[in-house]
Amino acid sequence: MSTLTHTNGRLTSTTREERLLSFNARYRQQQFTRRNWTLLYGALFLAALSGSVAVSDFSIPGLIKGLPMAWNYIAGTLPTLTLENFWADLANWYWGLRFWLRLLVETILMGFVGTVLGGGVALLLCFPASRNLVENTGIYFAARRSLEFLRTVPELVFALIFVFAFGLGPFAGVLAIAVHTAGSLGKLFAEVNENVDPRPIEGVRAAGGNWPMLMRLGVVPQALPNYASYLLLRFEINVRGASALGIVGAGGIGQELYVAIRQFEYTDISAIMLLLIATTSIIDITCETIRHRLIGQDMQAGH
Repeated sequence: MSTLTHTNGRLTSTTREERLLSFNARYRQQQFTRRNWTLLYGALFLAALSGSVAVSDFSIPGLIKGLPMAWNYIAGTLPTLTLENFWADLANWYWGLRFWLRLLVETILMGFVGTVLGGGVALLLCFPASRNLVENTGIYFAARRSLEFLRTVPELVFALIFVFAFGLGPFAGVLAIAVHTAGSLGKLFAEVNENVDPRPIEGVRAAGGNWPMLMRLGVVPQALPNYASYLLLRFEINVRGASALGIVGAGGIGQELYVAIRQFEYTDISAIMLLLIATTSIIDITCETIRHRLIGQDMQAGH
């Protein structure tokens, strides 16, 4: 162990060189370790990618060959519109507009109700599923596994189960959306909870608050803007998902789209798809505006 000597209050050049050599050695060791981990992760990624390509039969030549055929199908669903008879052609294309709009409203309401119900369940389960909010490992484990089950089973599978249990119609679709939403939002809400500032929680605890009060006064005010943001995003996803649940008889415009596909009513397919695209775009813009307002208000409150 070298002895430190000082000259005019400064370390000698020998001591500085020793510290510099020690720093360089530690830096090279960290670089070596980081490089090895990067190579390992890269090798695992390439192995997973190669295995996925082999199992899925992905083929670049097949993709190039199939793309024109996919475009031909899409082009076949488009109607013939002429300038001379434009409005008549458009009316003929959207002959079932009133009926489709009613089904579209049903689809939107299915997504809305399913999002509200699923969000309520997610809010109840997200607190015991947050590692920083519960001390009991068993409760945390049970809450996490419950959320995993709810979001792992596909919505179509839940829809089939509920159609069998409750019959055809939108009620089965709402339940399927709600169950899957609870699992997805519950995980997102729990991750938001795990990133909150612990100081308000400690303040409520020091004032004698019980566990529900800790959640209501220490966690929810901090996480509420993120809750709302994720809820709006999930609503967009659920409206799109509700349009597909009609395939199994769970109501909405998806059922009419499935009938059009099975009966080769090509122009009806494009008409319904354009309605869905327009509706999704409007919902996306609206939810984005609301999210930005919430985030902006939260930032202003923080300042």
